[in-house]
Amino acid sequence: MRVHRREMLRSGVATGLGLVSSGWFRAFAADAAAHPERARSCIMLWLNGGPSTIDLWDLKPGHDNGGPFKAIETAVPGLRISEHLPKVARLAEDVAIVRSMSTKEGDHTRASHLARTGNIPQGAIQFPGLGALVAKELRNEESDLPGYVSIAPPGGQAEALGYSSGFLGPRFTPLMVGSDNGPIEDLAVPDLTRPLDISERAFAERLRLIDLVDRDFRGSHQGAVLAAQREAAAQALRVMRPESARAFQLEEESSRLRGAYGKSAFGQGCLMARRLVERGVPFVEVTLGGWDTHNDNFAAVATLSRTLDAGLGTLLSDLKQRGLLETTLVVCMGEFGRTPRINGRNGRDHWPGAWSLLVAGGGLKTGRAIGHTSADGSSVESQPANIPDVLATLCQALGIDHLKQNDSNVGRPIRIVDRSARVIKELLS
Repeated sequence: MRVHRREMLRSGVATGLGLVSSGWFRAFAADAAAHPERARSCIMLWLNGGPSTIDLWDLKPGHDNGGPFKAIETAVPGLRISEHLPKVARLAEDVAIVRSMSTKEGDHTRASHLARTGNIPQGAIQFPGLGALVAKELRNEESDLPGYVSIAPPGGQAEALGYSSGFLGPRFTPLMVGSDNGPIEDLAVPDLTRPLDISERAFAERLRLIDLVDRDFRGSHQGAVLAAQREAAAQALRVMRPESARAFQLEEESSRLRGAYGKSAFGQGCLMARRLVERGVPFVEVTLGGWDTHNDNFAAVATLSRTLDAGLGTLLSDLKQRGLLETTLVVCMGEFGRTPRINGRNGRDHWPGAWSLLVAGGGLKTGRAIGHTSADGSSVESQPANIPDVLATLCQALGIDHLKQNDSNVGRPIRIVDRSARVIKELLS
């Protein structure tokens, strides 16, 4: 997936003389945990648009709200999910489904901001997303790779949707690769090597010249923005090192494995996510858009489910086979669910009152469902959970103190997760 030049320029990352053309930000890989069971990385599979979780993880067969999909048995007796998710069904012992999510935001932008930052938008406060918070806490100062990578993110304002590093600053801004509607061909990340017509010696000389010019400029100009630009330029150069660049080269994988992940930007993005966490990147997210199914919900969800099943199912198997699932926390969610009642266009509308998400790996207690909804799917009946609860639980699984405070852009400290959050103990080992 391509990192477009205009995005790099907007981020203030491109440096002088045209030598650095990729918007890379300094990586902070997972720290070497003292306990082997601790998760060291997180992969978030973001289902943008509000997935119809009543048609994925919490079906209501036999009820008028249930729709046409069948609920199939999984590897866990009594735990059933959609017929369109057979790979995930076979791996049910490695996943947990929270069926009792309830939030109050039904607007896409506000709900996405809440789901990704744990906060609703509040005036001038620039809340950082979970990815930036994890990158800050699990950073490895020696790593050349980005600490937070967002693969195929949706269009729109990053900060409004919760993709920004917010008041944590540009050091933790995500490297955004491609877009959620981009073709598979965009999976190649350009500009990871110096131009072939420039020798290594000439390249080094140009870098030396840049440093001289920059050093002179620094003598008379100071400020956080300039410091961030210089740091980002240095980070871009580090990620160009051959071993770092290899993380993005999917052609190193077998055609069989790439096929198993699915011939989609999402599937190949899941494969890239595995390669990144394998090399110590603390937070990677992959977006699968198209879930805003007000019209023809079931045809769309069936197609999307097959893409999701290939990517998620293969990711879990791949991580497990490589011994990475215990140290990698996988989260699959969107900003809310959709109405149990089917509308006149054979679709489902926004429904934040009762929905589901899936988690896996990371040393969590899996092979179970947490909470349940009413027979018609409209309300939560047991073990209710909200976004701060989920974020606090993810932080605990990652060894992060969710009550830790960071200085904000409005002059007061703000906790990683609000202190009202309740850790979902049913998920923690």
